[in-house]
Amino acid sequence: MPGWLIAVIVIVVVLAIIGIYLWSTYNSLVTLGVRVDEAWSDITVQLKRRADLIPNLVETVKGYATHEKTVFEDVTKARAATLAAQTPAEASAAENQMQTALKSVFAVAEAYPQLQASQNFLRLQSDLTDTEDKIQAARRFYNGGIREFNTKIKVFPNNMWARNLHFGEREFFEVADAAAIAEPPRVQF
Repeated sequence: MPGWLIAVIVIVVVLAIIGIYLWSTYNSLVTLGVRVDEAWSDITVQLKRRADLIPNLVETVKGYATHEKTVFEDVTKARAATLAAQTPAEASAAENQMQTALKSVFAVAEAYPQLQASQNFLRLQSDLTDTEDKIQAARRFYNGGIREFNTKIKVFPNNMWARNLHFGEREFFEVADAAAIAEPPRVQF
């Protein structure tokens, strides 16, 4: 076998290995990107579910505490910010605003024993707690996907070409006050 043929075979094998590596890595980055998009969708579904519960909660509390106008306005603003959020950073800011507003609503509710005994209020509170748990689970899943995706982009040799193929790092869904969302808002009776 002539030497030039061996050189051609070696070059073809090396190019094939590089091609298979690039193909495999590209497909895994696409798969991770889709998984992250799906996880973000799960977060937005849960945030919308919570936003849909808020008007009922506000109306229930309003029936007992009509003079707490600023609390209800804050909740309405927080709900609007949650629904308008398009990015993890916007959702984080809205999440902080919502947690503060919900704490105020529950603080008002504690002052009204009749409200605390209301079946409607108790059901809404239970639904809200369930939704908060689902938001936390969706957030953990999303951030895990982001961690895996960003790591795949940053490791060598992927970091040499991933950005050229339009794979950029994605944002984590972080909140400014992690303690505020560590546990869903609850009213103790």
